[in-house]
Amino acid sequence: MLSIERLEIIKRTALSEKKLYVSKLSEKFDVTEETIRRDLEKLEQQGLVTRSYGGAILNAQITNEDIPFYKRSKTDMEEKIYIASKAIEFIKEDSTIMADCSSTVLEVLKLIRDRSDVTVITNSVEVLSELNQSELNIISTGGGIKQRSLSLQGPITHCTIRKYSVDLAFVSCKGMDIKKGILDSNEEEAEIKNTMIKQASKVILLIDHSKYDKTSFVKLFDYENIDYIITDKAPREEWLKLLHSNNIEIIY
Repeated sequence: MLSIERLEIIKRTALSEKKLYVSKLSEKFDVTEETIRRDLEKLEQQGLVTRSYGGAILNAQITNEDIPFYKRSKTDMEEKIYIASKAIEFIKEDSTIMADCSSTVLEVLKLIRDRSDVTVITNSVEVLSELNQSELNIISTGGGIKQRSLSLQGPITHCTIRKYSVDLAFVSCKGMDIKKGILDSNEEEAEIKNTMIKQASKVILLIDHSKYDKTSFVKLFDYENIDYIITDKAPREEWLKLLHSNNIEIIY
C-alpha cells in the first residue's frame, strides 16, 4: 500500500472514530509505529488532528458531516429561505444555471419554479423529484445515485456537466477557513462542484453564518474561484477583508 493511500484511510478513521492509536494503526497497516507517528504529524499539520500520548484526537472544529439530505433539508430553514430570496435576484431572463445537490440551492430553485425561461443543469435527485412538474427546463447530469446525499455522481455526471457553458453556478459548502479555503465533507461531491464552477461565468456560494471558521474534510476550492457569497449575517472584519482582497462581493 502506498503511503498516500494509508494516510487517506487514517483520515477517514479519524473522522469516524474521533481518536487514533499508534499501536493499532501500526498493526493494521503492518508498518512501524514511527511511520504512523509521521503520518499523524502530517495530519496535525493539516489541522485534522492533535497528537497526544499514544495517538491523536480529531480536532473539535473538524466536521465530516456528510449529513443525509433529508436531515439537511429540515434544518436552518429560515436562513436558507432568506439566502434563496437574495440569490434569485441574480437569475435574469433566459438564465442558465448549474445547481449542486445542496438543500440551500434547492430552496433557490423552488422560488423560481414558474420560470419557463430558466434552464438548470443539476446532479440533485431531490431537484429532479420535487421540481419535475415545474416550469423550469431541468437537465439531469445522469450518473449513479448516492442515496445519502440524493445526488448523481460518477464519470457520466462530469461528462454531462462539461457539455454546457452557463451563466451561473449555485453551490454550497460545509465550511470556510481563512487559511485553508472553502471546504466540503464529501470528496466525490467536491469534484463535481469543481467541474460545475469551471463551466459558469459567475460562481455564487450560498452559506449561512455557521459555515465561517468551520473546517471540513476536503478542500473544495480557493476564494479566487468565487464571485459572490450570499449569506444571512455579516461575518467578522477579518473575513470581510479577506473576501474583499479576493474580489468577492458578499451579500447579506
